[in-house]
Amino acid sequence: MEVTSLFQTEGFIKLTNRSFSSNDGDLVEAVVPFMGESITDGTLAQFLKKPGDRVKVDEPIAQIETDKVTIDVVSPEAGVIQKLLAKEGDTVEPGVKIAAISKSGEGAAEAASQPSAPEAKGETPPIAETAPIKETKKEPSPPQPKAKAPSPPPPRPTASEPQLPPKDRERRVPMTRLRKRVATRLKDSQNTFAMLTTFNEVDMTNLMKLRSDYKDSFVEKHGVKLGLMSGFVKAAISALQYQPVVNAVIDGDDIIYRDYIDISIAVGTPKGLVVPVLRNAGNMNFAEIEKEINTLAKKATDGSISIDEMAGGTFTISNGGVYGSLLSTPIINPPQSAILGMHSIVNRPMVVGGNVVSRPMMYIALTYDHRLIDGREAVFFLRRIKDVVEDPRRLLLDV
Repeated sequence: MEVTSLFQTEGFIKLTNRSFSSNDGDLVEAVVPFMGESITDGTLAQFLKKPGDRVKVDEPIAQIETDKVTIDVVSPEAGVIQKLLAKEGDTVEPGVKIAAISKSGEGAAEAASQPSAPEAKGETPPIAETAPIKETKKEPSPPQPKAKAPSPPPPRPTASEPQLPPKDRERRVPMTRLRKRVATRLKDSQNTFAMLTTFNEVDMTNLMKLRSDYKDSFVEKHGVKLGLMSGFVKAAISALQYQPVVNAVIDGDDIIYRDYIDISIAVGTPKGLVVPVLRNAGNMNFAEIEKEINTLAKKATDGSISIDEMAGGTFTISNGGVYGSLLSTPIINPPQSAILGMHSIVNRPMVVGGNVVSRPMMYIALTYDHRLIDGREAVFFLRRIKDVVEDPRRLLLDV
């Protein structure tokens, strides 16, 4: 009998496919669950339980890493782990059995302590039968050859030769499925797009003042803080409407123009880079953008984000400034055609009205596919973002 359930807890998406084996109804088997429409297999990253451990129903016993999310395999029944049916590092598909659980717990303790290899049981390999050894006359042994003189030690490497570190100072760790996927997509991006980056700088004075003036009333009404990211999302939406080619994509010999705007927000997590999507961002106000960003960022960080929440997107914003980056050239997120890079805010001397004053400045970068987007459109696009961020009133007047 099979029972399939879907639920979510803090930390991971949990998909449970419970399979029951017929061993007088006592044994049940934990199997790899369905992992999503576009995911066919994953890596058994680690077992959270070992043979002999008692588990509750729906308690995680193993974790499966895919190239998009981490999935828990949970116990279908309360009982004791009898044995593990797979090894850490195995590539597994949905439906593969990874552990057997005894509901009564009988025999599980013995199974936990029972080694699997014959050598561990104290068994000795069989000894081949031999014929009786006859006593023979001992003959004088020939003289032993003289030992060779020890070879001279290898010459010490000179300063010009590379000095390789000793192995005991290195650690070899397999890449996670997510890291492999990120690496592949970034390299594919470099191999496919004719990438070019243009830069500008933004005076953050007015946007920061807007946030400072209305932060309390904004939280009181909407229940979320007013951040700088929503201002850049609104600026990007305005720029995409002014330069729709940046929202387009090349498909073979055709150009596909998207009449909708889905903004991808790059989020760094302990497991790697993920890019959740703000659906129909062009129809959102500041509060809706802030709420959705907070929700998606939290899910991305704790691992509970779904595959659907990361699929698609027409334009990406990456904020390296939260880590202190002053300037960078972001890489396009395929199959999009451009990405906006935000950076840290630094007070710098600027000439304003003929006077040198201190201003909070940010460098912004736009990396774009030069096969589709010309330099003129890219510069105008980045200029529009600069104009809107420096004077948010433009959004109200649409100028």
